[in-house]
This record gives sequence, C-alpha cells and structure tokens, in this order.
Amino acid sequence: MTDPDVVVVGSGPNGLVAACALAKRGLKVLVLEAHPSRAGGAVGSEEATLPGFVHDVGAAFFPFARSSPALRALDLPIEWALAEIDSCHPARDGSVAAISRDVEASARRFGADGDAWRRIAGWWKLAEPDVLALLLGTIPAIRPALRLLPWRMLRLLRVLLSSGRGVSGRLFRGEAARRVIPGLGLHVDVAPDDTFGAGLGFLLAMTASTGGWAVPRGGARAIADALLARLREGGGEARLGSRVTQILVSDGRVRAVRLENGDEIPARAVLADTAAPSLLLDLVDRSILPSGVLRKMSAFPFGWGTFKMDWALSGPVPWTVEEARRSAVVHAGESMDDLARFARQVRAGEIPRDPYLVIGQQSLVDPARAPPGKHTLWAYSRVPSRPDGGWDAHRERFADAVEERIDGLAPGFRALVLARRIVAPPDLEKMDANLVGGDLGGGSNAWHRQLIFRPIFPYFRHRTPVRGLYLCSSYAHPGAGVHGMCGWNAARIAARDLE
Repeated sequence: MTDPDVVVVGSGPNGLVAACALAKRGLKVLVLEAHPSRAGGAVGSEEATLPGFVHDVGAAFFPFARSSPALRALDLPIEWALAEIDSCHPARDGSVAAISRDVEASARRFGADGDAWRRIAGWWKLAEPDVLALLLGTIPAIRPALRLLPWRMLRLLRVLLSSGRGVSGRLFRGEAARRVIPGLGLHVDVAPDDTFGAGLGFLLAMTASTGGWAVPRGGARAIADALLARLREGGGEARLGSRVTQILVSDGRVRAVRLENGDEIPARAVLADTAAPSLLLDLVDRSILPSGVLRKMSAFPFGWGTFKMDWALSGPVPWTVEEARRSAVVHAGESMDDLARFARQVRAGEIPRDPYLVIGQQSLVDPARAPPGKHTLWAYSRVPSRPDGGWDAHRERFADAVEERIDGLAPGFRALVLARRIVAPPDLEKMDANLVGGDLGGGSNAWHRQLIFRPIFPYFRHRTPVRGLYLCSSYAHPGAGVHGMCGWNAARIAARDLE
C-alpha cells in the first residue's frame, strides 16, 4: 500500500481492531508490525513444548469475547468454545466456589452464599449492557450513565468505591465465596485491600456469569487471524517485519513514520498500539513535547511482572475438587489473607512463596490443542519484574514452586508432565515490547491510574500532544483485557478528527 491515510503501529488486538474500524469507514489503513512472522502481539499460539501441543503465548481466555461492543460490531468469524464451569476457586481444604453461565448452578456451587450470588447475578444481567458501555466506552460515557440512574448507578458505585475485601465481606459469608472477587483482581496488580480495588475483580466475576470465559478453537491466534481477515476485507493491509523507529512531526502534526530500514511512510494519522512511554519517549522527538508529559512518562508506573508456564500433559489434571475438572480457568488461592500475603510479597519485590495462580485448561473444550488422550495446561502468577539476582537465578526454582502449588490441589499432577515451558517477565517483554517487565495490564491498574488518569491527564481520550497521533493500546482507557475497546474508541476519535 502506498500513501495510506492511517498507519497503525503494532498489531496487537487493539491495533488490529482500530485498523478494522478505520478501514470499515473507507480509510486506507496500513498496519506495521515488528514481529517477523506473525501478527497479534500477545494474542497468538504455537507448539511451544512438544509437537502437537498448541499453547497460547499470552492471553488465552476471553471474558469479553461475547460482550465487547468492538468485537460484536466486527462480527469476527471465530468458533468459540465454552466449558461447563467458567471460573473455579478451590482451596486445599476442599472448599470451593465456582461461576458458570447457569445462575442456579453457580448458586449451588456458592453453598450458603447461593442466595447472595443469585441476587448479584440477577442485578448484573439487567445492568450489564449499560455498565459495560459506561466502563468500556470513551470518557465521558454520558448516555449509559443516565440509563443506570439512580439505583443501578448507586449499586455500581458502591462496588467501585470498595476494596476487594470490602465488597466480598458485604456480599458473602463464607471464605470460599469471599476469595472469588479479590482473586480475580489479581489478574492485574490489584490487591484485596487496595483502595477502590474491587472493580476489575467484580467485572470479571460477572462476565463469567453471562458471556462466560470463551476459548477460540485452534488457539488464540484465531483472533488475530480473524481480525486480519476483516482488515483485508476493508482494503487494509498488515506488513510484518516492519519496525517503526520514529514518528515524524512537523508544525505539531504527524507527517510520516520512519522504519528501521530507513523507509518513510507518510500518513494523515498514526495510531500507536504501543506502551505509552515507548511512544512519547522513544518514537517522538522529545523536544516537541511538554515538559510535564516527559516527566510523567519518565516516571510511568508499570504493573507487576508475570511468570507464565505451559505444560504438555499425558492426561487431564487430577484435581481433588470435582468442579475444577470441568472448569475453563482455575484460580489457586487459599483465603483472603493468603491473597493479601501474596500481594504484599510481590509489592516488596520478593519472589512469592506458595504463589497465587491463574490456571487455564484450554484442551478440555478444544481437544485439537493436544494429541488424543493428552492435554495442555497454561498458568501464570504475578511476580516482581526484576527480582534480586535477575530471573535467570530464580526461574527454575519458582517454576518448581508453581508445580508444587498445583500438585497440592491435584495430587499426581507432576507425574503427568511430559514437557514444560517457562516464560519469565524478560521473555514476555522480548516477545511483545508492550509487556514491559512482564506487565500484562498496560501499566498499573491502581485506581489513580484509571479513567481520566490513563495514561496521564489530560490525554485520556486517546489523543496525544501531537496532532494526528493517537494511543490505542491497553495503556489507554479502558485498559487491560482483550476487548479491543482501546483500539475501537481511538479509531472513532481519529476518524472524527480526520473527517
């Protein structure tokens, strides 16, 4: 493609969604991806352990797959698979709470807290369309806010203004139910006792009860493939092995991008699916940016690191708790206090003992992920990005601790392991430059890094100090998760400016 209207830097899901949305409006869109062999960023799949075992390289389960306005609007040709149970939360003492799309089945699995689950799930089912439009849309999302007034908005605010421990303590009586929402908050860097920290965990719990935690058949790469197909249908193009090293600006406006090989590609607008500091400190000439922006980007707060593992197994995981054997995702955390201990250790820069885990069982619902009779397993824990001594000194020992943690809930697990792959924070950053230090959340997800503070005030509506340059990655509102809304919202604003 020559002389595109728009260049999108990076082909993660947000970049591809933005490109599809702009191409759909009739603009000439070119996506430039540094990776030499695949698009998708952290959304991809490969045979990482043994031949025939397909593992997702990053994101693997998609709570927003069936509810995201962006993904729904693009109507992607993806075959989604769903487990009977979406999110299971067992402990070594045999206690368990589990969420599925069947409210009555979930209520039974919440035991004495079943009635409480019925009430909150019933409220959510009615409020979900407007709540998602409010939380995922461009700020300010006035119409959905008005539709929620007054009582549903007050109920939502009571959740959003609570800590994970606080909202769970109000809603539930038993320890098994109480560890669900704070445990889900640890998908990013939100601890159980963090101020205003309940929102993400609550949102993940509720989307599990409606759309479920879906798995794309064939691997997460199916999402990237489907987005690329939509892009090409709209006349857009994606070019691999094309690393952008500079965004060229004159008179305060974007004019072109320069590639690593020296080529320059002119464009009327550039959308960057990159880390915010990388965009404003590395790709743009610092001399043209306000000093306040440079100062904030230089001190940008990243989230915790991520330690991920993949296994090829000779059989299914022998969980002691029956619900875990039928669940898409299993969360390993003993109690509220155990989750809080884990978070304190990571924040202190310590390698966590007895780590909290998010464990994915894709091959339960997508048998093509492994040879007949065998299975894959995927798991991650939150960790310090740069521990004392570096990750080379800790990776094998911590990998053993992860396996020991699973074995405590599924005795005999380690005997099933045919091969394993360890992916420490530096490996994740090498795979995808946006995952700085293994941060998968697009920067810290603390309350003061959200909404109008994401990535920095006043640049929270995807525009930057450079006219025609937009941030469309998870470093922009609404942040982490494969929902595509960062790209979708940025594309709408960019298209409006261009028109």
